[in-house]
This record gives sequence, C-alpha cells and structure tokens, in this order.
Amino acid sequence: MFPEQVKTYREMVTLKDGTYVLIRAMNGDDERRLLEFYSAVSDEDMRYFRHYIKDPAVIHEWSEHLDYSKVLPILALVKDHVVGSASLHFFDGPKRHIGEVRLFLAKDFRKRGLGMKMIKALIDIARKHGLGILQAEVIAEQTKVVKAFEALGFKPQVVLDDYFLFPDGDSRDVVLMTMPLRIKTDEF
Repeated sequence: MFPEQVKTYREMVTLKDGTYVLIRAMNGDDERRLLEFYSAVSDEDMRYFRHYIKDPAVIHEWSEHLDYSKVLPILALVKDHVVGSASLHFFDGPKRHIGEVRLFLAKDFRKRGLGMKMIKALIDIARKHGLGILQAEVIAEQTKVVKAFEALGFKPQVVLDDYFLFPDGDSRDVVLMTMPLRIKTDEF
C-alpha cells in the first residue's frame, strides 16, 4: 500500500448488534476526535499505555507528524466519534519484514467484535505492505485477548516474565504472539 492508498483506506463494518462502524486511516484532522476519545480513558486503562495520552501535546504530535512508513494508525468511528484505535508499527533493518499491531477500544465497544475487525484490517494492510510476520504483545493474564488473537491466526511464541512494567512499578507477564503472513510451500 502506498501513502495515497493508506489515506483513502476505508471500510464500513457492522457489529453483531447492528452498529455501523467506519474503519479508516487516521489523518491530521483527527486531533479533536482523538482528544475526546482519549480523555474518557479510565485510570485503570491508562496503566497500559506507553504514552500519557491525556496530554494534548502527545495527541498533537501524533496528528501533526503522521508518518505512515513508521506507524500506520487506523480509527474506528461511529458517526463522528472515535470508538477504537489500532496501529501497525514497522521496523527497520533485519526486522523490516515484521510489523507489530496494537489496539485500544472504548469501554462500551469491547466484546462486540470491533477489535477483531480492526486487527483483520491491519492484517490486510500488512499483507499489502508485503510484511512477512505480524506480532502482538498481550498481557498474559488477559486470556480472552490471547484467545481472540489465536482465533485470528496468531500463535503464542513465548511468555516474557515481568515484561510489562506499570507506572506504579508492578509488572505483568507478556505473551509474544506472531502470525505468518506468507504461506510456506514445500518444495521437492
């Protein structure tokens, strides 16, 4: 996928309950929507973020300096409100064939199938980018999330002890999951 294709990427999906959701690439005009979306994040959920997403400067930086060759963020919108955010992160050098997926959903859009649809969209985008492997890091105790990734074709590779460190110093184990995007063929 070329940058122009990314900018025009759009997919309308229907959740199990009939809710219509637009999944599209994030663009520079989404700053206000993202500020609204992330301002509602609970303190418990905040513990899992790599950045302090309630800081408007963080959201401004993301909106102003989009580089789809490094991070390709997609948003899920109901009407004009963001209800989910996912991203595909690209690597350089010997890991240039690998992409990492990340996902966050608004509390009232969890367990409705939206996360699966967003990850499927990233899988499709990753294939179009020519990536060979996708990876995801999932907190080990979130067994339902691990099972959801397995249902999409990801396989647990290793459990990394105490790999995720919360702001308060508490840690959790992480399951590193991967999904091959290229079908291997046996030759004779």
